[in-house]
Formats: sequence, structure tokens, C-alpha cells
Amino acid sequence: MHDIRSIRDNPEGFDAGLARRGAEPVAKDILALDEERRALTTKLQEAQSRRNEASKAIGKAMGQGDIDTAEVLKAEVAQIKADMPALEEREKALGEKLQHALALIPNIPFDDVPQGEDETDNVEVSSWGEKPAFDFEPKEHADIAPALGMDFETGAMLSGARFTFLRGDMARLHRALGQFMVDRQTRENGYTECAPPVLVKDEAMYGTDKLPKFAEDSFRTTDERWLIPTAEVSLTASVMGQIIDDAALPMRLTALTQCFRSEAGAAGRDTRGFIRQHQFEKCELVSIVKPEDSEAEHERMLKAAQGVLEALELPYRTMLLCTGDMGFGARKTYDLEVWLPGQGAYREISSCSNTGDFQARRMNARYRPEGSKKTEFVHTLNGSGLAVGRTLVAVIENGQQADGSVLVPEVLAPYMGGVTKLEPQA
Repeated sequence: MHDIRSIRDNPEGFDAGLARRGAEPVAKDILALDEERRALTTKLQEAQSRRNEASKAIGKAMGQGDIDTAEVLKAEVAQIKADMPALEEREKALGEKLQHALALIPNIPFDDVPQGEDETDNVEVSSWGEKPAFDFEPKEHADIAPALGMDFETGAMLSGARFTFLRGDMARLHRALGQFMVDRQTRENGYTECAPPVLVKDEAMYGTDKLPKFAEDSFRTTDERWLIPTAEVSLTASVMGQIIDDAALPMRLTALTQCFRSEAGAAGRDTRGFIRQHQFEKCELVSIVKPEDSEAEHERMLKAAQGVLEALELPYRTMLLCTGDMGFGARKTYDLEVWLPGQGAYREISSCSNTGDFQARRMNARYRPEGSKKTEFVHTLNGSGLAVGRTLVAVIENGQQADGSVLVPEVLAPYMGGVTKLEPQA
């Protein structure tokens, strides 16, 4: 959510920021709506003031025996009272219309975000690791994994497309990856582990900018709750409506949860395999910080996500997203893309975003700086540390052997009960 005052103060600059994202200018329309609402608010205040003045004058006139004046004033007060409900209703409707209009406007990118239209304009910041060399033609995970316990057919039979049933050591490896991620983020990177609800109210989705714009991308239950598309929603919204103590910041939260996405905007993409599922697990990272700390926290969060890939010895590259490829609520985003030998391509496995005070304004999440009577909005950041299913895919493709088996990364040994290799089953 944007601060209407910043639009009033610099409408040209606001539209210029939107233009960097390829968005249409909106300041003129927003300010016209704002001016109409403010004019109506002024009219209401004047009416209320006149009603109070006239009410007092009635008593004075009655005390002086001026019945005619008192009757005229009574009629005026009655008319004001009759007119006010319509004015109040109109003011409320205009306020809601303004809020809705503001809620549909994407965040403004930071100045150091590269200009661009789509993913082809993203900038590689760094790369890590050596791509594995094979003495055979590497396969995609969808060709290797069924013999190892990744059952696409049963998943589809039970739930339809984009659902998968994992069995045996494949299921254990999937669980091990998630547990390893959470343990690393809590023990080494200072995140507090949480177990949040995966069903949330409208307010939580709205506060984390998933509503109203992206309603079709999520699943809604018949009792009007939402299945979270990411634990970012639950973790970030946990401070909704709060004034946080200065000493409690930064807050760093992590959770390993099921996530649910309708993938409405991804029709026809990654329909084969385990890359894009309706139900998946993710280790989410959320930071809630003071405004002056958010840029440094963004770099810290990025390193926390990178560390998981490095521990698993998975080659990856870090991409700074351009203005045209960033998410709706982000001011700056880094993507981590892991190397998949079977596809011969890098694929996204984590996004780490700084949203500034965009979500905090929607949630009314604030803090009171030490020694100050005024409150300020916090800054919120979110990232994947990592997406478990995509990490499983990367382990399969990078660890594949000529006989169809897959080597388990050494760092997962404590979680695998002595299993060092996934073997094909008859």
C-alpha cells in the first residue's frame, strides 16, 4: 500500500516509478479521488460544526424567549441530521474506493533495480559451484524419479494434475531436505522457528498483498478462509495491527509449511514433473526490521538462502530481477537459480524480496523508535530458504548416476538413517 501523502507531494515522481515497471500512470486519477473524498470530509466536518453551533443557539434563543428563532434553528438542525447519513455513506464509499485503487498499484522499485521488461533483462550478480560432468547423457528428474518413488500417476489419480505421491526413500529425502533447511536457518542464521496456520483470513492475505489482485492464484475454502500460497502470509501477518517494541527488532521468523497455489497464471508451464505443483513444501524466511536496516537485512537473507544450496553442493547463480520481472509487492528482488543438468538450464529455487513499508502499511504494522512518541511503519522482507520440492529436483538431477540411482548429499546423512543413495525399484 502506498502513502497517499507521498503521491500528493510528488505525483510526477510516483508515476515515473510506476513507469519503470511498465505500469500506467495513476497519480492523476488517485489524486482526483482523494480530493473528492477530502472535500466531502470537509463538508461533513462543517455540517457537524454548524449542527453543534445551531444546537447551542437553540438553547440560548429559548432562554431569551425568542421562540421563532429557536424554531428556525431546530429546523436547520433537523435538516442537517437528515442530510448527514447520506454524506457519511458517500464519504465511506469514497474512502473504500480510494483504498481499493491504492491496493491495486504495485510497489515502486529501488533506484538500483535494473530497468527491463521481463526475465531476459535480469542481471546475473554471481554464480557458485561447478556444474557436474557426466559420462552419460543426463536425464530430467521426471524420467529418473518414478523408479525411485516419485509417483506422478497416483498423485493425479487422487487429486488431479500437478499433484504427486512420494514413497519410500524419496519421501524420506524430501522430508530430510525440509528439516535440514529449518535446522540450518534456526541454528546458523538466527531465525525463530514457527508453526503457523496454513488457513488464514482475508485480512492476512490482503496485508501481505495477495489480495485483491491475486485471488485467482490461491485456493479458498467454503468457509471463506484461504490456503496460504506461502508461509510469508502467516509469518508476516503475525504482526498485523501491532506496535512492536523497538528492542524486539529485527524479528527473523522461519517455518516449514505446506503451500498451495492454483497456478492460474502458469497454464501450460512445467506441466511435466515436480517443478510446479498445486501443493508443495517450502522453508520460508521473513524479517521484520526498522526501515534503516532493511537493505542490509536483504543481503543477509540472501546469504541465508545461498548457504543451503552451498551446503547441498548444488551449483547456482544469483540474479537481480529487473523492474519488469519483480513481484507486485517488491521493491527489490534477488532470485537464486539452481542448475538442472537434465534440462540444461538454471531454474528458480528461491526469491528474496524487500517490500519496504508496502506490506506494513496494508497491515498497519508499526514500531515506536526508542525515545520517540511517534510510531513508524516497519519494513518487511521475505524469501525462500528454500523451496523443498525444487531442491529435491535439483538433488535428483545433479546426483544422478548412470544406473538410475541418485546420490544423497553428505550433509543430509543425519536425517537419512544411513541411506546414502536412492536405488531404482522394480
